[in-house]
Amino acid sequence: MTCFEPIGTIHSPFTEVNGMPIQPVGAQGVAGSIEVLPAFQEGLRDLEGFSHIIVIYHFHRISGYSLLVKPFLDNTDRGVFATRSPRRPNSIGISVLRLTGIAANVLHVENVDILDGTPVLDIKPYVPKFDVWDADRVGWFAGKVEKAESRKSDERFM
Repeated sequence: MTCFEPIGTIHSPFTEVNGMPIQPVGAQGVAGSIEVLPAFQEGLRDLEGFSHIIVIYHFHRISGYSLLVKPFLDNTDRGVFATRSPRRPNSIGISVLRLTGIAANVLHVENVDILDGTPVLDIKPYVPKFDVWDADRVGWFAGKVEKAESRKSDERFM
C-alpha cells in the first residue's frame, strides 16, 4: 500500500464543513492560501506563470466511505464514483483554483472550496489545452450543475 505525505496545508475561511461551497464555482472570489512545506518550496519555481492550478488534497475530516451516496445536487443514491462526494475509498479531492500570487512558500489563491487545515498532496499547473474537454454527456449532473453555485455542504458525509 502506498502512503502519501502532505506537501503543505490549505488555509481558508471555512472551519466547518457545514455551509461550505460544494465546488469552486460556488466559491468565486473566496480567498485562501496554500502554505507549502519549506522542503518543497523549490518545486514552486515557474508556477507564477500560470493563472490557475489543480490542487489535490486529502479530505482529512472524513472517515470511512460509502459506495452509494446521496450527492449534494441530488436526492437519489448514486455510485460514489459517479459523484464528487468526499466519502470515497481514498478520501482525495481536487479543485481548480485561481493563483493570484506567490510569496516564498505561500500560494495565494481564489475560489477556495476547501476546509481550513486540509493537507495538500500535490499541485499541478492548469493548462486548458490539456485539461478542458467538450463533454457530450454529464450523466445525472445534467440540469443540476447550475445549482452548484449556490448549494452549500451539509453534514451528510461526516
